[in-house]
Amino acid sequence: MYDLIVKGGTVVDPSQKLNGINDVAIEDGKIARIAPNIAADEAKRVVEVKGKVVTPGLIDLHTHVYAGVNASGVDADIGGVRSGVTTMVDAGSSGCDTFGGFPLHIIPNTATEIICFLHICRTGLATTPDIFSPDSIDLDRTIEVISDNRGIISGVKARMVSPALEIMGMEMPKLAKRAAVEAGVPLMVHIGDTQKRYDPNVIRELLPILDKGDIVTHYFTANPGGVLDSDGKLVPEAKEAHDRGVWLDTAHGRMNFSFSVGEKILDQGVLPHCISTDLTLPGRTLTVHSMTEMMTRFLAMGFTFEQIVTMCTENPAKAVGVADRLGTLAVGKQADLSVLEIKNGDWMVYDILGDGRKSDKAVVPIMAIKKGEIYEAGWGPRPWGWEPDPA
Repeated sequence: MYDLIVKGGTVVDPSQKLNGINDVAIEDGKIARIAPNIAADEAKRVVEVKGKVVTPGLIDLHTHVYAGVNASGVDADIGGVRSGVTTMVDAGSSGCDTFGGFPLHIIPNTATEIICFLHICRTGLATTPDIFSPDSIDLDRTIEVISDNRGIISGVKARMVSPALEIMGMEMPKLAKRAAVEAGVPLMVHIGDTQKRYDPNVIRELLPILDKGDIVTHYFTANPGGVLDSDGKLVPEAKEAHDRGVWLDTAHGRMNFSFSVGEKILDQGVLPHCISTDLTLPGRTLTVHSMTEMMTRFLAMGFTFEQIVTMCTENPAKAVGVADRLGTLAVGKQADLSVLEIKNGDWMVYDILGDGRKSDKAVVPIMAIKKGEIYEAGWGPRPWGWEPDPA
């Protein structure tokens, strides 16, 4: 007998070319069967989701969830399972000196799965700015902490921002790349200097050091050091990076997502692979609340729902090395599901510059199912006053 049947929803799983009404049966925390009209009496529990959309569990590739340690850290379950998201990647909140709180305090007390990228800065984002001097980096200790925490730490994070670049220049990302190579993990690099102080052409030096499997985050940033030159043209190194297998992620955050920049990039044919929030405590109420809100932004930009699902399930699972169990609803994989509603209406979504785009559909989280366990979701705060469609 199955433990749970998620019944009557439209299952959208591009990894298996599924898009239709199906039931999903779960047993022992894994996907057991996907088929229409599985008998309800074959399960201990049935959840009716008629009229809703069922996808593989959403994966937010760029978040900050070191709650109670860093000032910007969001409670992972508020941004995770309670927002319809089953897995969150913490993008460098901790460094080698401060990582210990994740396995001791955060991960054991969180239903949402957390995967960590370790900041090349020893103290992570405990302070801002992060890197104060070359002594802010301890290469050997960084590699050691990654090696001692396989299965929790999946990569290294570096931020191409001032004053780190003014202090160390390209030596900083090169050290981060060295740490990643020696530890056998990918490097995620934040692009876009939020202080607007460093030479924007640094992007042309950065991208060539990235290999297949590395990640560029903030692909749609309007800050200096992004992938567009002063004439709005995509730097050739960006397409070269894409073509050799570097993952391109559009993390939003408080200062790094522009519709205009994104549209110029899309017009030049180099599409992103992943979408994410760059969720922080202040950002959650100011600029971006959740992954479903990001999904709505991409509907407003003309992406299909199937494209969007791929960008927040299958692709991020591959990018962080968990595609063997996440990012798909294939039988035998971990039973991580997101149940969503596509609500019609006249919606307006904004980027960090206050530039708006209209959408006739909004993606709303209904529930997350993590390893077969059900978590109800909510909409959460939206400063521009989104309201459910009264119809």
